[in-house]
Amino acid sequence: MSRACKIVDLVRSQYYYSSKRDDSEVIESLQDLAFKHPSYGFRKLFAYLRRSGKPWNHKRVHRLYQALKLNKRRKGKRRLPDRVKQPLVQPAQVNDTWSVDFMSDSMVDNRKFRTAAAAAFNVIDDCSREALAIEQGRLAIDTSLSSKRITRVLERIGLSKGFPKAIRSDNGPEFTSKDFGIWCADRNIETRFIQPGKPTQNGFIERFNRLYREAVLDAYLFFDLDQVRQLTAEWIEEYNQRRPHEGLSNMTPFEWKDLLRKRKYNNK
Repeated sequence: MSRACKIVDLVRSQYYYSSKRDDSEVIESLQDLAFKHPSYGFRKLFAYLRRSGKPWNHKRVHRLYQALKLNKRRKGKRRLPDRVKQPLVQPAQVNDTWSVDFMSDSMVDNRKFRTAAAAAFNVIDDCSREALAIEQGRLAIDTSLSSKRITRVLERIGLSKGFPKAIRSDNGPEFTSKDFGIWCADRNIETRFIQPGKPTQNGFIERFNRLYREAVLDAYLFFDLDQVRQLTAEWIEEYNQRRPHEGLSNMTPFEWKDLLRKRKYNNK
């Protein structure tokens, strides 16, 4: 060892020296703050430490800050609030709950598009299973959709059919966005988010998606969006007005809705 230290011009006592300084408390405090505030830099974290009464000077804290690689830009993971499992039951009245979801497919040239059975995305009434917004005949299937656009679609449906008490959806960015939340709050609509990774909690729309995919998306080769819109419009007319649903006593969504309307009128 003496020869090795002499070759590299290192004092033997320096080689054997072991620091007795304990930085574990500083490291723990830094890591805890960085986890809680992933977007904060060194100055903000150091200010937090000083405000909490920690006596460490900024050189020591900065040395450990760099050693922990906290100076590297980090993209904080978007954390969703806890989602509570909601029972999936068929409502007794229309406009009690709507279910919404997106689907996607690609055309022959592999250019992807996002689709929806009702004006840009899938919207059904959980009670009657009706595919909504077909009345306007504007099945706005397109290559991209935003939260502002889906609120315009829902607004149009609500003005023609009435607004729901609640909307069930997954945790997609369009539904967790500020625009969608404000729109729902302004109309006293409850947002019911399913738990992440639990699509069966939105079973009504998932079944609708499967039927639509089997009858349209998987059955044809698409060369342009107009072809998709036309085939979708024809299928939704069949779905709402002629296709019997076992969950509706083999009635169509329109027939079931008329039955509920007559029952409500007779009970008055």
